[in-house]
Amino acid sequence: MDLQVEKVDKVFGKIKAPASKSYSHRAFIAAALAEGQSILRDPLYSEDTLATLQACEKLGALFQRFPDKCIVQGTAGYIRTPENVIDVKNSGTSVRILSSVAAIAPRANYTIFTGDESLRTRPMQYLINALTNLGVTIVSSQNNGTPPIIVKGGFDGGKTDIKGNVSSQFISSILMAAPYAKRPVTLNVKGKFVSKPYVNMTLSVISKFGIDFEYDTSNQPEYSSYYIEPQTYECTDYTIEGDYSSASYMIAAAALIESDITIKNLYEDSMQGDKVIVDIIRRMGAEVEVSETEIHIKSDGNLKAFDINLANAPDLLPTVAILMAAADGSSTITGVEHARFKETDRVHNCAVELAAVGVDVEEFQDGLKISGKPIGGIVNSYLDHRMVMAFYVLGLKIGHITIQDAACYDVSFPNFLEVMDQITQ
Repeated sequence: MDLQVEKVDKVFGKIKAPASKSYSHRAFIAAALAEGQSILRDPLYSEDTLATLQACEKLGALFQRFPDKCIVQGTAGYIRTPENVIDVKNSGTSVRILSSVAAIAPRANYTIFTGDESLRTRPMQYLINALTNLGVTIVSSQNNGTPPIIVKGGFDGGKTDIKGNVSSQFISSILMAAPYAKRPVTLNVKGKFVSKPYVNMTLSVISKFGIDFEYDTSNQPEYSSYYIEPQTYECTDYTIEGDYSSASYMIAAAALIESDITIKNLYEDSMQGDKVIVDIIRRMGAEVEVSETEIHIKSDGNLKAFDINLANAPDLLPTVAILMAAADGSSTITGVEHARFKETDRVHNCAVELAAVGVDVEEFQDGLKISGKPIGGIVNSYLDHRMVMAFYVLGLKIGHITIQDAACYDVSFPNFLEVMDQITQ
């Protein structure tokens, strides 16, 4: 599906932010691992999160889905190995976190994860190495460090290291499975720790499900250590907060276009790294009021660019890139080399597609330099949901943008078009 986007004059109204994709993934897994029945309120049912939910079902958990809640009968860690391969489609979070979870299955049993063409290019070797040190037998079926991934049951525990400048999902993966290892797990994170807020989100979720852990930085800026003893996840009643990542498109539109809008279900004390989008648009010139559970934005649409490091919020790269492209002045976005290993190489693809709509852009290894103003054109989505939604917002600002293969927004935000229509009509 190609999507033609035309310019709008105003963004206004009150809208509820969609549920967090990151929290939904983690809550589905924690509830699946828990003893007893959990209630998950306001979950996100998107293509990615459903990949996790369905994989957890194949591992033995039972899910009852309702529009406003999900009731989960957990496994208490006694997961099974499925009769067939688990296809997680395009969900990197699913394959990375569940690869560790599959290791707590009975020994001598094997679980195989695969996905679509894009997923089968995602780097996994750092996780494979770290899990091997914990007594897990895990291999890439093609011996190239990417899915399909084969996991043998048996998670001994012990000590392992992982680099902090690779995907935070590797760290979250080990932390979520560690309570069901045979002996305590110590995970040392070495070097620069990127996307740390996502690990903090993982720790927040597992703690709500009764998991205790110890965390030590030893006052060293490039060293963190996590310690988890064998224990059981406990069932709970858990509410999933709104998603700053998905709301970033509403927020960006409200900043770029004359606006008066309130977005509900966004928590002021959220651990989500992507809530920095609020500070970004405020610094660019929008008026923002933040309360405990919502934000209010007013803007005249005239923004100023500035330089920013997005190391802790790489998913914001497409959104911030179009904000800077439509603002006055030039900007440099840094700290996002790890965004090259998402659904697509977002650093390169943002550079290519910004140039396609008339922006002067320079690409370097960990970011972009952006100047000049967009004039419109045809954008390739690369089947990347965040590229679609970001360039849709740019189209609302300047008009005359056509996005190719745009239907993939449902990976994280199934009703994206309906929501954007509500605030732009």
